[in-house]
Amino acid sequence: MDQAPGSPQGPTDQGPQDAQRLPTCYRHPDRETGIRCTRCERPICPECMVDASVGFQCPDCVRTGSGTGHAPSASRPRTLAGGSMASDPRLVTKILMGINIAVFVAIKVDSSLVDQLVLVGAWPPPPSTVTTGVAHGEWYRLVTSMFSHQAEWHIAFNMLSLWWLGGPLEAALGRARYLALYFVSGLAGGALTYLLASPYQGSLGASGAIFGLFGATAVLMRRLNYDMRPIIALLVINLIITFGWGGIAWQAHIGGLVAGVVIGYAMVHAPRERRALVQYGTCALVLAVVLVMTLVRTVQLG
Repeated sequence: MDQAPGSPQGPTDQGPQDAQRLPTCYRHPDRETGIRCTRCERPICPECMVDASVGFQCPDCVRTGSGTGHAPSASRPRTLAGGSMASDPRLVTKILMGINIAVFVAIKVDSSLVDQLVLVGAWPPPPSTVTTGVAHGEWYRLVTSMFSHQAEWHIAFNMLSLWWLGGPLEAALGRARYLALYFVSGLAGGALTYLLASPYQGSLGASGAIFGLFGATAVLMRRLNYDMRPIIALLVINLIITFGWGGIAWQAHIGGLVAGVVIGYAMVHAPRERRALVQYGTCALVLAVVLVMTLVRTVQLG
């Protein structure tokens, strides 16, 4: 029922759902958040969080140095994971998208290029003599396949996911940590595909890295006490498609997802006093697992 002009609005007009809604970031009114600046107590979203000795601060308090007794330059803005805040929090995401799109266009112009970029264990199959593939020493395919797509729907889906997931993660982690997460997750997906799939089966796409971003996003949302139902629902839908749709390398999706969860947890839960060691040490451990899987499979294929 509409309220008449000038009539008082009592507390009973507010429903329970409105009462439970989180405040919105003072710089991004469309984003709900449960985190507040430890100085001014204004609500701030992950993109606006600046790591402080206790809790998080907003960019305005850091810039003005309020309450610190130091000049503004004495406080260096930090992200949730300890990375440096950037003026363009989506720069690395844009570059990654640009590389994927450029490779896609190149493959469309010269379709034979995909044979040099695709992830394949050994080719051609017996009784032919193996002349190409990861088992033949072409380990670079673990990287090139991460940026290669043939189908329009494939690159469209992956790039939309990269834009949707990558921007907030890049803002929360910082460029270097975000890039490490992307590459290591993609390599983990490729290595698991190489280990478990048929050596004569080609695989390509950024899906391993994208699923790594899914995993890290879930960890970040749990860390910030956000409603996880949307990301869980989206992840479940993607897993259903992964195992229900033929022609998809599920190994890449699972490998990337597991790596993303492990690295994401290290990124947002690392203790402050040895943060970089824990974060990059975890990336190094996952890379070591990638190396072991690749070596084991290469020995198997002889």
